[in-house]
Amino acid sequence: MRILLVVALTAVLGGGTAQASPPTPPDTTHGPCGYTRTPDEPAARPVPLPPDPRRTPDRGHPGVLLKTNRGPVPVVLDRAQAPCTVQSFLHLVRRGFYDATTCHRLTAYPTLKVLQCGDPSGTGEGGPGYRYRDELPTTLPPAPNDPTGLRRTYPRGTLAMANAGPDTNGSQFFLVTSDSVLRPDYAVFGRVTEAGLATLDRIAAGGVVGGGVDGAPALTADVERAKRFR
Repeated sequence: MRILLVVALTAVLGGGTAQASPPTPPDTTHGPCGYTRTPDEPAARPVPLPPDPRRTPDRGHPGVLLKTNRGPVPVVLDRAQAPCTVQSFLHLVRRGFYDATTCHRLTAYPTLKVLQCGDPSGTGEGGPGYRYRDELPTTLPPAPNDPTGLRRTYPRGTLAMANAGPDTNGSQFFLVTSDSVLRPDYAVFGRVTEAGLATLDRIAAGGVVGGGVDGAPALTADVERAKRFR
């Protein structure tokens, strides 16, 4: 769904007094995270830019419950690993951005097994109408049998941001259902609990629509509601 920018017409009241138009929101926040609007990629669901305080919280482990039609997926966030990412994710949770959305992609390659969610349009193209800088992981273990030495192992249960290239983080995220090999180009900002992994295993066991290895999950996985639990 594309956002339409509505320009308010000046209204003349009795006595000839005109109302001023509301101030235009900033294109980029002024804090260290620098959340930046993407006019060419409007929000799939209307949402303002996240708060961006001068001192971004970088301690603590907030919990978020992704209530799905297949069961609960509780996740524990890690502000120390990716403070701007956690701040954005919690903002979207508070705004109901993830409610009534579907996890549009299941990947089941031998070395890459993830469930991708976070796009209200369900197409894999939608986002929150803003982007922000990368917070790339530095402690992931090297991938085994990788002659280049560039790839890393994203362990089972990792919660990470999807992106379309450097500094293009938005709302889409992926949950790693089995140890997966990737370049360390995706911010790690939390982990899935054991209860959440049980739900993910049920979804993954259903496979991909049409029997492929990358596409919509055969067992439709809908996030009915996302809410913070601590």
